[in-house]
Amino acid sequence: MAETIAPRRARGGGGAARRAERTAVSVETAKYIERNIPNFEVLTEEALEIIEANAEIVLEEIGVNFVNNPAALERWRQAGAEIDGERVRIPKGLARQLCKTAPSSYIQHARNPERNVEIGGKTLVCAPVYGPPFVRDMEGGRRYATMEDFRKFVKLGYMSKWLHHSGGTVCEPTDVAVNKRHLDMLHAHMTLSDKPFMGSVTEPSRAQDSVEMCDILFGKEFVQNNAVMTSLININSPLTFDDVMMGALEVYAEAGQACIISPFIVGGAMAPVSVTGTLTQVLAEVLAGVAYSQLIRPGAPVIFGAFVTSIDMNSGAPTFGTPEASHILYGAGQLARRMGLPYRSGGGLCGSKLPDAQAAYETAHTHNAVLLGGVNFMLHSCGWLEGGLVSSFEKFVMDADQLGVLHHLARGISHDENAQAMEAIREVGPGGHYLGCEHTQANFKSAFWRSDLLDYKPFETWEDEGARDTMTLANRRMHRMLDTYQQPALDPAIAEALEAYIANKKASMPDAFV
Repeated sequence: MAETIAPRRARGGGGAARRAERTAVSVETAKYIERNIPNFEVLTEEALEIIEANAEIVLEEIGVNFVNNPAALERWRQAGAEIDGERVRIPKGLARQLCKTAPSSYIQHARNPERNVEIGGKTLVCAPVYGPPFVRDMEGGRRYATMEDFRKFVKLGYMSKWLHHSGGTVCEPTDVAVNKRHLDMLHAHMTLSDKPFMGSVTEPSRAQDSVEMCDILFGKEFVQNNAVMTSLININSPLTFDDVMMGALEVYAEAGQACIISPFIVGGAMAPVSVTGTLTQVLAEVLAGVAYSQLIRPGAPVIFGAFVTSIDMNSGAPTFGTPEASHILYGAGQLARRMGLPYRSGGGLCGSKLPDAQAAYETAHTHNAVLLGGVNFMLHSCGWLEGGLVSSFEKFVMDADQLGVLHHLARGISHDENAQAMEAIREVGPGGHYLGCEHTQANFKSAFWRSDLLDYKPFETWEDEGARDTMTLANRRMHRMLDTYQQPALDPAIAEALEAYIANKKASMPDAFV
């Protein structure tokens, strides 16, 4: 990666910015997770070699479609692929060779350098839910999302200790024109939080707007030499790369910004029903997508993505937290590591309509699979409900709290002198207790993970306090977080420049709602 260049700040407002920084309240955010535990691997060497060989056959004999994108077809032609209409057939080994220039890890910079994240290797970065058109809370029920809802989610993400990343389209604000809402969403991430964020991918011009707004926030030279966005590029499975997503990929890759190349698969509908068959298609699609990013700009940071779920064969509805989904997550992680690429998969996924027991079970299954499967970037780590149709305020808080468990599990088990606790065992001896011993007094504050949300009180106390269930507790905590939120400091000159950019962009085009 290029040498890091200090961000250039806009002129003016320096004194005000420094005063704001001195008086701003610092919100505690845990560092991204660094695993000290082994990955869980389900595929044998033989299975991996079969999947890799079959993916090469898919690319060479079946091929992939690059639709409405003559420039992409020409790039592939010059690279040595066979072009037949919009079908691209990639000779064996070509895609994998092109992928070799993609970095194995990279730093995504936040406007607050203390919030920078490393993506790749043994790290895990948690980002919130992405994309739902609806929101839900206890007061308003299920409803279309608004920009105000979006801003609330960004504030909650900023206030959440275990969440490392502000995300992207945390919900889809339907009260703002389609062609303009990305400007307001980016502005919210840039000003209401100082954590890393994602760019817009719904149109190539919106990706360009994202880059230009980052030029204002970080300084153009800094953006040219560093990744300040990680954005989601979905493949239109099976084996189709549409011009909208590829256009956004082209913008970001040219600018040196990171992209997640992610098949979007519902097993049985968009991929075979078998785990091995699905992994073959996933690998073929990722190989083609990552290779194309490197045709745009060798060395552009990119993530091996996999978002796979199955369907209920009776209703046709997607299902989440299933054993097959975990198998695919584990297997795709092995394939990503063999390619030397960072790995992304889904996080707090569930099909439930409410933050209930079904939601908790399915979310726990996916959270644990993400940790054990070697995922480096977990999208949808908190707030996902109803198969991704709904961003839930209460579930956002519940899931974000549980991310602390993953931090604790990832540490592994220490066996240093303090962890051995031999002096404590000697001090207490047979028949005693450890509550007052020196070792307990020295370690009790950090020895056990403790939830900031769940109720551990005796029954009588719980009943006297209103017998509140977890969703009620989450609702109360959500309101408390929003009530105590304080916006992180931003240089006034940069804030003014962002607002001017957005105003000019919005004035340059009429509203469009499709």
